[in-house]
Amino acid sequence: MKTLYRYQNIIYRIVLLCFCTALTVYVFPNNNRFKYDYKQGEPWDYETLYAPFTFPIEKDEKSLIAEKQDVTNSSPRYFKIDTSIKDGVFEKWKAIQSGKSLDSLNQQQFQSLRTEVQSVLSTIYKIGYTDNPIDLEESHPIFIEYDNELVTYKYSDLFKPVDLGELIRSSFDSIDLNPVTKKYITTALLRIIEPNVSYDKQLTEITIKEELSKIMTTRGLVYEGARVIAQGEIVEGEKLQILNTLNNTYKSQTWTESQYTWKLSGYIILVGMAYSMLLLFLWRYRPVLYDNFRKIFFIFFNIIVVVILTATIVNINVKYIYVVPVCMLPLILKAFFDARLGLFSHVVTIFILSFIVPNSDEYLFLQMMAGIVTILSNNEIYKRANLFITVAQIIGIYFLSYFAFYAINQGGVTGWEWGRIGYFVLCGLAMLFVWPLIYIFEKIFGLVSDVSLLELSDTNSKLLKELSNKAPGTFHHSLNVANIAETVANEIGANAMLVRVGALYHDIGKMSNPTYFTENQGSGINPHDDLDPEDSARIIIDHTLNGIEIARKYNLPDRIIDFIRTHHGDSLVYYFYSKAKEENPDVSKENFTYPGPKPFSQETAILMIADSVEAASKSIQNPTSFKIDSLVNKIIDGQVNNSQFINANITFKQIEIIKAVIKKKLASIYHLRIEYPE
Repeated sequence: MKTLYRYQNIIYRIVLLCFCTALTVYVFPNNNRFKYDYKQGEPWDYETLYAPFTFPIEKDEKSLIAEKQDVTNSSPRYFKIDTSIKDGVFEKWKAIQSGKSLDSLNQQQFQSLRTEVQSVLSTIYKIGYTDNPIDLEESHPIFIEYDNELVTYKYSDLFKPVDLGELIRSSFDSIDLNPVTKKYITTALLRIIEPNVSYDKQLTEITIKEELSKIMTTRGLVYEGARVIAQGEIVEGEKLQILNTLNNTYKSQTWTESQYTWKLSGYIILVGMAYSMLLLFLWRYRPVLYDNFRKIFFIFFNIIVVVILTATIVNINVKYIYVVPVCMLPLILKAFFDARLGLFSHVVTIFILSFIVPNSDEYLFLQMMAGIVTILSNNEIYKRANLFITVAQIIGIYFLSYFAFYAINQGGVTGWEWGRIGYFVLCGLAMLFVWPLIYIFEKIFGLVSDVSLLELSDTNSKLLKELSNKAPGTFHHSLNVANIAETVANEIGANAMLVRVGALYHDIGKMSNPTYFTENQGSGINPHDDLDPEDSARIIIDHTLNGIEIARKYNLPDRIIDFIRTHHGDSLVYYFYSKAKEENPDVSKENFTYPGPKPFSQETAILMIADSVEAASKSIQNPTSFKIDSLVNKIIDGQVNNSQFINANITFKQIEIIKAVIKKKLASIYHLRIEYPE
């Protein structure tokens, strides 16, 4: 348990890394995506494509439909025959010719009639007669089943109703019969003739289906390593069909268990590496963030949300991929942390998304450029105009990048997709939701953004009004420090809003004992005159601890409390220490030293400098430029020599800039003018 407790921070981060990697790979689209996007009639703008494996070429849909139609049309039709019907018809005719209706005929007429009728019936039933003809060419082959044997004929061999009446009428022209007898015989024959052949639709359809199943859906092979299409070639004809075949092969490819395991392992390794790089970046360049698991979780949470949202859009309809406001990620992280972290997180996210989006090279470029513009945009996101300007810049970058890619691929700009521009605009509008999202994240994760800092900078807030009532001198001092610190922060590129808010609240601990601080001693009475130096030093030192307690009571963010805790570092309360040393040379410095910690950022270092210089400047009698310059140099050099800035990422060059800015600022406060010679 001791070992587990010792390494719990590392374990938490490893668990978070594994969880995010697994969740990211899990939400990846399941379909096997062909990573190239192409259109018929357009040039192939990728590198030369070679066949990754051997595959057959699919026939195009038009050719396949035509081939199926040919097979359907050429397949033989099947008929059934009833041999008993022919015999029955002959029997009926015998009954008619033996009847009294033909008694009026002489022997020669009767014999000729019987011979002719026999010939007609033989002609009709030579193959067979059907009274339900089908739409078929006369030369089309047919099969007629005789005693379980199939005999092949042509469709023209079957006798049909269209030929029946004409055959019967013309057959009796050579016989000298009166019209009444001829009509009677014709009517009688038409009545007794029955079809003996019927279309076997079921057997025919089964046979056609079997023939269709034999049709090959492919033609020829493309062998592994063979060139499919070269860069710049037009996608049409045979090349289009090969590309379509390769695309369909990827979509329908069934992975074996072993193949799927290797594929999954590859995704896990790549995604895990991306997230690991982000953790290493935090560990190397943002140790304060790395030590705060809540903030790490917040960063990874935002990345996961973007990945899940993008993967969902890809699964629904990939053409809406640019509606996803990916650039909201660096905007949010820049608002809560800093621009460098926002850009690095954006790059990691884009690399992960490139696994699942089509045209990954175009997507990478567009999103990378948009992310850089987001980072380079104005830091003061709490101002509405700045956010709208940032959104407009992002939309402009999307538009220009798409215009350039289209011009490169098509050799012109005619016929481009105006709908894509609409997607860019929708993406920009979606980014305006960053304001409510920042507010929600602040409440959920307990973080502070510039939007909240703007609210805290309001001097009409409850805590600052209480400070102005209880300790008006301290309040005025805080305002002066805030103005100086904000100016300095703008000059060296620090977070000016954060410094200003930190300066406004850095001395709220003096409200506990306001009269013990010189700026609040308006009556001229100094209560320290009645105290021991150690007691006085303790009251002075305790204002930082009291300030932390008050800040927590009013739920001030930790980023503001850091200013209260560090604005004196571990410096010495020199006045009371010197006074105590006069009484006791062996007095301990520890009783006269602030508990710290030392400033650990540019902003907290700026506040320490501005606070010390502003307070000390009040002691200058008849201030001049020379006196101010000497005071500023003495105080700041003393803080540097005492290693107060050893933990802050501030350079000597920046310290010199700070000196110059503060000197100029104090000169304007004291209304110093150039001394002209008399």
